[in-house]
Amino acid sequence: MGAYLLAGRDDQECLRFGAPLTRRELRRAVAARATDLRAAGLRAGGTVALRMPPGIWYAQSLLAAWTVGAQVALLDHRLTQHEVDRALERVAPQLVVSMSDGAPVVAPYPGRPARTSHALLQLSSGSTGPSKVIGRTAASLVSEVERYRLIDGVPEPGERIVLLASTVHVLGLVGGLLYALHTGVTLVVPSFLSTDAVLDAVASGPEPATVLGVPFHIEFLAAADRDRHLPQLKRMTVGGELVRPTVREAFAARWPIPLGNMYGMTEAGVIATDLFGQHRPALTPAPGMTLRAEGGELLLATDASPYVGLSDPTRWVDGWLYTRDAGDADPETGLVTIRGRLDSQVSVGGLKVDLTEVEQALATLPGVVEVVVAWDGAVEAFVVHEAGPDGLPALKEALAGRLAGYKRPRRLTLVPRLPRTATGKLVRSVPALRAATAPAGQDKPTA
Repeated sequence: MGAYLLAGRDDQECLRFGAPLTRRELRRAVAARATDLRAAGLRAGGTVALRMPPGIWYAQSLLAAWTVGAQVALLDHRLTQHEVDRALERVAPQLVVSMSDGAPVVAPYPGRPARTSHALLQLSSGSTGPSKVIGRTAASLVSEVERYRLIDGVPEPGERIVLLASTVHVLGLVGGLLYALHTGVTLVVPSFLSTDAVLDAVASGPEPATVLGVPFHIEFLAAADRDRHLPQLKRMTVGGELVRPTVREAFAARWPIPLGNMYGMTEAGVIATDLFGQHRPALTPAPGMTLRAEGGELLLATDASPYVGLSDPTRWVDGWLYTRDAGDADPETGLVTIRGRLDSQVSVGGLKVDLTEVEQALATLPGVVEVVVAWDGAVEAFVVHEAGPDGLPALKEALAGRLAGYKRPRRLTLVPRLPRTATGKLVRSVPALRAATAPAGQDKPTA
């Protein structure tokens, strides 16, 4: 992986985490970090976990561990210590690299050498339940980078990616860091996440720039001052959840550029795209990706199960990964349409209700900032509303004009904020929503 990612002209700028870094400087830094890891006992076939914020130290440590030939597990630095302890028990690394006082610290952990050939271990987002351990081989990562290179509309050598998605997770890691390193695209990471910081990152050079993030990040650009002109801004591309229509419309009203969409999974990386917004809401399968629909669920052809350790045996069967995403595949055009999570289909009094449909209906109502609709024996909605508790009567009245009675949430809870996973996805577990939100106003259950 090291040779594949670090090749290129010595003087070429490749990363910009604050200060620019050339390939020569990056190679030297990676070699120094590899020496430190070897001194701490890491060997080829060994295991190391990185618990570091995205930044230059993180990138150097990841590349250094791969240079040594180790298996790397990535832990989001925003996890609580309790979550970290549980994750470490599952991945069992021999070393843990974290940050202290602005510098990396390497500590031993009573783990074991790699039991599989995976170069990378990641934990799923946990937006709907417990995280799964997912393994990616070096060949799988290289294949995904090459897949990106074949997709029309991705940044080209000499351009820039302004990365808002975390490099700990698959979109930011492969679509951002690894793709940029291999292809000669300059990766720029804003100093922090704010509208001004993102715009400043786009304006930091003359080269065309693509902003890469998740739907949550669209709001940073949509809120930009209309007097701010950025001729360098070429496109924004997001992956993860479905983009709410109101958010998409706000972005289009502010920026005359494509808002591209990607569909992917930690298990496989990028799967389908629509980077020009031509087929919305449908997507074109990425080169080499084969999808079909079965019983309303999308299935992805893969050579092996991506899961490490205990997993649900029904998730990968006879070469097909059951994505647990609802959708359909058009046999004539090849386009796929994502309808949301498969578990968003519920039965109310014997009638089918799509929670995604309910959520989208709520999201378009006046005053709704964001919303999650979930199921816990009944349809339940958690809503952030501009008017706070005072907005509940108008919200119920407006919803009555949009949805049949059996589809409407039995409980509407107005909250000051909604919890998100480390990747920026909205949490959809009802117990987690109730535990993590302090209600600003709550509607009593109705028949």
